[in-house]
Amino acid sequence: MSLEIEATPFPTFERWSAEALKHEPSDPLAAALATVDDQCRPSVRMVLIKAWGPEGFTFYTNFESRKGRELLANPNAAMCLHWKSIARQVRIEGAVTPVADEVADAYFATRDRGSRIGAWASRQSRPLESPHALEKAVAARTAEFGLGDVPRPPHWSGFLLAPRAVEFWDAGRFRLHRRLRYERSGEGWTATALYP
Repeated sequence: MSLEIEATPFPTFERWSAEALKHEPSDPLAAALATVDDQCRPSVRMVLIKAWGPEGFTFYTNFESRKGRELLANPNAAMCLHWKSIARQVRIEGAVTPVADEVADAYFATRDRGSRIGAWASRQSRPLESPHALEKAVAARTAEFGLGDVPRPPHWSGFLLAPRAVEFWDAGRFRLHRRLRYERSGEGWTATALYP
């Protein structure tokens, strides 16, 4: 059985992610995100994809974190979603851009209050001075905001990864896996089947 070739990769991603949402037991939209530093040394960590469509894949972070700093300095990234429960994975490569402030504000407002306060309290990726420093920072921010609104911190926002390549991998018997790679070609996409 082969993967169906479509005009763009997005219908396949939509079907596969819907299936993963039904079967993957934990964080089905978690993706390993790879970035590089100023010496081209790679780094990878998990992020949660919060939105997707033909324009790309959106995730959120602290811009002062390692990944935030690396993406602002070199706006290219790759991500991989692996769904063990359905034996599939998707690799995505492309350029990243920060999302508009109003998009970040709208998503931030949907987070629970504790997560919004945590975004203010955490100095993500920087050394933790003591075991209780984060708890103290959370308590201080909780007191600061009281019962009022918790606005989005200026250093917290999202990135949109606009794909230039999307590759689908579907497990096969005897390691005869099915792979289909889409690459941007002008205004459209070209699709190429790959050996496993």
